[in-house]
Amino acid sequence: MIESGIFKANDIRGLAGGPDAQWDAAGAFDIGASFVEVFGLNGGDFVLGRDMRGTGVELGRAFADGARSRGANVIDVGLSSTDELWFASGRFSLPGVQLTASHNPAGYNGVKFCRADAAPVEPETLLRIKELAMAGGPAADESIPLGAYRQQDVLAEYAAYLHSLVDLDGMRRLKVVVDAGNGMAGLTTPAVLGPLDVELVGLYLDLDGSFPNHPPNPLEPENLLDAQAAVRAHGADLALVFDGDADRCFIIDERGEVVTPSVVTALIARQELAREPGATIVINTITSRAVGEEVALHGGTLEVSPVGHTKVKALMAEHDAIFGGEHSAHYYFRDFWGADTGMLAALHVLALVGHGQAPISELAASVPAYANSGEINSTVSDAPGIAARVEAAFADRGSVDHIDGLTVSGPGWWLNVRSSNTEPLLRLNVESKDSAHMASLRDEALAIIRGGTA
Repeated sequence: MIESGIFKANDIRGLAGGPDAQWDAAGAFDIGASFVEVFGLNGGDFVLGRDMRGTGVELGRAFADGARSRGANVIDVGLSSTDELWFASGRFSLPGVQLTASHNPAGYNGVKFCRADAAPVEPETLLRIKELAMAGGPAADESIPLGAYRQQDVLAEYAAYLHSLVDLDGMRRLKVVVDAGNGMAGLTTPAVLGPLDVELVGLYLDLDGSFPNHPPNPLEPENLLDAQAAVRAHGADLALVFDGDADRCFIIDERGEVVTPSVVTALIARQELAREPGATIVINTITSRAVGEEVALHGGTLEVSPVGHTKVKALMAEHDAIFGGEHSAHYYFRDFWGADTGMLAALHVLALVGHGQAPISELAASVPAYANSGEINSTVSDAPGIAARVEAAFADRGSVDHIDGLTVSGPGWWLNVRSSNTEPLLRLNVESKDSAHMASLRDEALAIIRGGTA
């Protein structure tokens, strides 16, 4: 059973298990068989991982069985973070599949795909998998021999590889809070941070796909509160807060305040540009303009991508970019096959703090300050029409582009309106050097958007 709505722009996500399930083991079998057919993997190998969700074992086994039925050989790395699966894809130069629903609630599960070396999968490829799976998968062919299956643990190799990418020698001892949210960082944190001179204060490190403490989505401020309180209570240097599949990481400073992902992007970009002067840095359209200012100041080249990991990865590959960052706390590294990894970003931040005496708040304050609205979603009936009205209202105040929805940029400010890929939503982001000006632009744009709300 598969409902077509589980296929999103870049991956698969839907309710799994229970009376409202949108896909089940039989559907996972068909998706696995279709993946092999579309990727041309008959007789070839791929790596398979899963997160800690309750349906992961059943769906993962069914996916593997479907893939093997079409002759593919499965290398099962078992429980893994998504970036650990990207590592396995790069380590073996094989396509990869991760069973995960990232930050979605407990009832969900899904699939993320990559080509060999963690390269992104094109939307049209995912569409072909969808069409074939929805038709019941490829026709049975008894001439195809059953593919092989073996298990291989790559956690230690993953941790060692991350350590090789960051200078961690000579750091002062740090006290670090880690909130894994009962997600996969509970597995990877001890392996990666355990060997370092770090006093670890762990929150919710036990793997539990029911997420009994808080949802595994650090984009929602309420899910950061426990880590913020723990930093203050323990006098920690900072906190790392991961999402469910641990490919994203949020940073909390020593005062318990959030360091925005744009500021983290700027700080890591400085480090990477010091290592490779003149290198290219990629951001998305709604990352703070402060990052571009920092890249220019430190002699780098900036490229701007539409929002979304497949688009960022593609632009990084096109320009051989050394690093990329998104507003959502996805961080991409050329040395990590251009893929996103929250844990490697965390190591860069630890190195930045540990090699100096300044607290993370002071380092963050060195990045130009902008007031930002954050992403504001509105349900609408006519997204293109409403976006056109926003453009008409603001176009004479600055430059206009349509790289990703609508962006209007003026001196010291910008606003972006873009449609959701999966829901009838318009997403608004506004930034300005002046907080009152930001609020004025935000409220004016929202009045136009919500004046047309369904």
